[in-house]
Amino acid sequence: MSAMITISGLSKSYKNKQVLNDVNLTLGAGQILGLVGPNGAGKTTCLQALLGLTNYEGEINVLGYNPSKNRAKMLMDVAYIADVAVLPKWIKVNQVLTYMQGVHPNFNQQKAEAFLAKTNIPATAKVKTLSKGMVTQLHLALILAVDAKILILDEPTLGLDILTRRQFYAHLLEDFYDEKKCIILTTHQIEEIEHILTDAAFIRDGKIALAQSVDDIRSRFRLLAVDNRHIEQARSYHPLFTNTMMGITSMLFDNVDPAILDTLGKVSSPSLADIFVGVMTQETHA
Repeated sequence: MSAMITISGLSKSYKNKQVLNDVNLTLGAGQILGLVGPNGAGKTTCLQALLGLTNYEGEINVLGYNPSKNRAKMLMDVAYIADVAVLPKWIKVNQVLTYMQGVHPNFNQQKAEAFLAKTNIPATAKVKTLSKGMVTQLHLALILAVDAKILILDEPTLGLDILTRRQFYAHLLEDFYDEKKCIILTTHQIEEIEHILTDAAFIRDGKIALAQSVDDIRSRFRLLAVDNRHIEQARSYHPLFTNTMMGITSMLFDNVDPAILDTLGKVSSPSLADIFVGVMTQETHA
């Protein structure tokens, strides 16, 4: 698999604060990477570096381009949806499509119109009259019509209701994604997107704490509902976190033989959200 995105030694500081510290990631065709971390972890700064919107230390290669030096050419095949609306409030939906047709050589206006026909967004409506969910759908229509090779999404469904969020991700998979493209998606709500991810990278304080395929991550970790009489024995295997609720103690383990855990209680496969919590807090519980 040839890499579409390569990030090597990416670091970034603002005055005396380091927001990215030696980030290394590789992404190829067919991958959907969730870049997951708490607020302030460095997710958006990482995307800004990828898009050539901020200077940085290290090396970034996107489709053979250096984002800082070849941003205009790179953006012919790279699309971006931010967590805030960037369209002028006075412009009408059909005017947005006409504008895009004139400025982007890869834009297909008919494809955008076909997608919007499946929504309840009027062609003559001004952006200022649209709900946040509608604006997000309009952004997605523009992206689908560009047919980019890489899609970068920064908390794209922030503030939307659950039905709109699910609709957004359904359209993303049905109308954009295929094995020749890749997607990077940032979020701090991994439980919402874990079903669509092929890969995940957990970022904390500007550093990558874990980056693997979702299959490999799930094969590493086990969640144990511990029998009370085995709690001390289970602790000897160094769980990443321990949680007790309603008399049930649960522990998350990394690379501990499931056969051993079976003797201590009920073993199950954790969600990516469980694993994220464990990785983010493991130093506290060491």
